[in-house]
Amino acid sequence: MKYQYLSETVAIKTVSENEKEGVFEIEGLYSGYGITMGNALRRVLYSSLPGAAVTQIKIKGIGHEFTAMENVLEDAVTISLNFKKLRFKMYTDEPQALTVKVKGEKKIYASDIKTNAQIELVTPEVLLATLTAKNAEFEAELTVEKGLGYVPSEARKSEKLPIGAIALDAAFSPVIKVNFEVENMRIGDRTDYNRVRFHIVTDGTIAPSSALHKASNILKDHFEKVSAVEVMKAAESADVKVMADKPEKKAKSKKTAKKK
Repeated sequence: MKYQYLSETVAIKTVSENEKEGVFEIEGLYSGYGITMGNALRRVLYSSLPGAAVTQIKIKGIGHEFTAMENVLEDAVTISLNFKKLRFKMYTDEPQALTVKVKGEKKIYASDIKTNAQIELVTPEVLLATLTAKNAEFEAELTVEKGLGYVPSEARKSEKLPIGAIALDAAFSPVIKVNFEVENMRIGDRTDYNRVRFHIVTDGTIAPSSALHKASNILKDHFEKVSAVEVMKAAESADVKVMADKPEKKAKSKKTAKKK
């Protein structure tokens, strides 16, 4: 039987969008489906879109994050936090090692990091450290990796890090904030259909509309897998029933033969 309440006028509209922020409306949903779709997409947007983050840094002359740094205004903990603010676009799945080397009395920005063709820095304005003397030197190596969601540094304790490397909490998700609200709308004679308005903020490595598109495809792929499992179970149970019927027929024929 066809699902009689499925609106044929379901549509998505872009209310506004720039590189980092977008507002979108999905309308024509049957009553109650606004909350269902809103919650599902919000969870996927936060947890399941891949992104890139700095997972570890190694600063020359620093043994651990609590070591004092000469001729540097910030301490190692603050510098580590600054590196966590960096956002990248990665065109490979392999971890990338980048370097930053600065001399003299000056401020060090993310734009001072030497990148390569496989990675693009989208936050060059981030302040990393401040050198306070003309003879000051700062040299560091950072590792950038792809991942999902949020991975705390404690989760990497089992890994063998290079001597002097500091593991960082990695916020891989390119989505910073997702809000949605549901309101009723008219479809034909009914006024209880749903319209969902999404407000999506990203870190600039992905457009908000692309993030919404990818999240919906992830959900679609999962539901297709679930549908396939149900079909397989139905087919398997049918095969089992056929196999179970065969021995019964043989048993009956044997009993009949004995009676004769």
